[in-house]
Amino acid sequence: MVALEPFRRPFFGDPLFPFHIIYRALKHPQHELPDHLHDRYELVYVHRGSGTFFIDKTLYDKKPGDLFLIPGNTVHRAFPEAADPIVSTAVFFAPALMEGGPYDDGRPLLQGFDIARRQGRHRFSVPEDLRRAIESALDTIHEEHESREAGYRAAIRLELGRLLLLLGRYLNQQFADRPADGVHVPSWIRSALHTIDAAPEQPHSLTAFADAAAVSASHFSRTFKQFTGMNVTDYVNAKRIIRAKELLTGTDGTIADIAERCGFASIPHFHRVFKALTDVTPSSYRRGHAAADDAASR
Repeated sequence: MVALEPFRRPFFGDPLFPFHIIYRALKHPQHELPDHLHDRYELVYVHRGSGTFFIDKTLYDKKPGDLFLIPGNTVHRAFPEAADPIVSTAVFFAPALMEGGPYDDGRPLLQGFDIARRQGRHRFSVPEDLRRAIESALDTIHEEHESREAGYRAAIRLELGRLLLLLGRYLNQQFADRPADGVHVPSWIRSALHTIDAAPEQPHSLTAFADAAAVSASHFSRTFKQFTGMNVTDYVNAKRIIRAKELLTGTDGTIADIAERCGFASIPHFHRVFKALTDVTPSSYRRGHAAADDAASR
């Protein structure tokens, strides 16, 4: 079996406060994570440097002032330039963090991520005044996280909520009805990606995709990996596991039923692929999610 490249990034800390920040980190190519995914929503702001960012179906350029919004369970990978390394801040949080509290409804705070998911758009170039507001909010969140003074969790929630509301209002006005603006992959690669995304449980083969594109299998494979960082099999498996996680946490289906619905021919194969991408078994993932929900509801 070919080793799977993408993996599930783990987060540690207080399960009742699902938040993490990496502040103004200098990013070098040799230190970047390979293709990965996680449950948390991720906001990335580029302070300086250059590079590229593969997110789901699109390869984006990265430049100072760019804002990236990555909903949970989205395969992504950063490629900073060695000669001009990226300095960026990344904020990771569970959507539940923005629900309740002083807000009547958490969705308005997440409308920027909703736009990103709905349109397949993940990079946003924002005006100078909004850049200053973003940087100020990130500075405040970092200071609260570092100081950990009494009430710092509430302060982070409030500042993050204010930032997300500001961003959501701006993005809804500017981008809600516009097409995505990334550096797109060739049409025949995009067609394959859409086919896989629409039905990851179906059998998908490199040969079939190459034949449909009228290119050689080796050329298709090379181009597919250039734009996604994965081969076809790994990409299909990543999408199947994303669907499996949704079924594990959102339905009462058995492991065998979920494995079949996600396109796995056997339970052992499902277990191997799931554990390779998430570091836990399907049963453990379901139990852990249920335990986190119980703790959050107390």
